[in-house]
Amino acid sequence: MNLQEELSKLKRRQKDTESPERAVVIATGTVPPAWAIKVLSLDGYNVYNIQLVEIVSPGASPSPVTGSLKAYNLAESFTSNGSLPAGTYAVMWRVGKNYVFSVG
Repeated sequence: MNLQEELSKLKRRQKDTESPERAVVIATGTVPPAWAIKVLSLDGYNVYNIQLVEIVSPGASPSPVTGSLKAYNLAESFTSNGSLPAGTYAVMWRVGKNYVFSVG
């Protein structure tokens, strides 16, 4: 099937409470936007309080961009407590309604 048919099927199956498909499917063949982050603390299980950071120049610590957000570490189990230390830097993506990163 072609992409248009698949998107049409997705639209028909969509529930009233879900985001419109255009909020999830931005463009075909592209990579979702990514952000540099710093882990602030563990919120629970594999969910962390994180902060967006800006990489300014080589040799300089990244500077904070926003307050705290929550993101899932996909490299850890969803059913056990996370063990990632505060101060860890990573790359984060938005997937649907959630922010995710992967640090093992």
